[in-house]
Amino acid sequence: MGVRIGVLSLQGDVSEHISAFRRTLASMGDGTGRVVAVRHAEEIPPLDALAIPGGESTTISRLIDKNAMRSPIENFDGGIFATCAGMVLLARTVDDVRVRPLGLMDMEVARNAFGRQRESFEAIIPVKGLKDPYHAVFIRAPVATATGGAAEPLAAFDAGIVAIREGRHMALSFHPELTPDIRLHRMFLENLGEL
Repeated sequence: MGVRIGVLSLQGDVSEHISAFRRTLASMGDGTGRVVAVRHAEEIPPLDALAIPGGESTTISRLIDKNAMRSPIENFDGGIFATCAGMVLLARTVDDVRVRPLGLMDMEVARNAFGRQRESFEAIIPVKGLKDPYHAVFIRAPVATATGGAAEPLAAFDAGIVAIREGRHMALSFHPELTPDIRLHRMFLENLGEL
């Protein structure tokens, strides 16, 4: 397979995503795939996939612009795997003017839809395409309140849509990188090869 995966390393749970993708590649028997931390704009175009991790979406949005990464991400040909704050950034519109979204998925997103840090929780949710439900970790999680075009909701919980796929991109409001379950990382990588 030899897939090249980058994890945007501006803020958030970067090492957890690197570890999860490395475990996923190993489980798929891909001994030639690589997972690297991405700190510079010129590292983005050669990748096959880019992960935008959770963190503080207002901060990551500002750092994307400060590091001249907006155009390379907006024009990226590969798939983007976005979790929590990453989901906010991929949206067409966000309910917070402090965030300048990338507009790469046709969805409207509400930040902190379940409340602040103390309202963080875990839940077992069904996800389209997975045989068994997924144990999801929600931390100041966003939700998609509306989708359009080719955006395909994969899971919904309480306040709204919490997993979406559009083309090669996948956005999750929870944190699969914080669990040992790599099924969603694997679903994302398998989808790269099908499009």
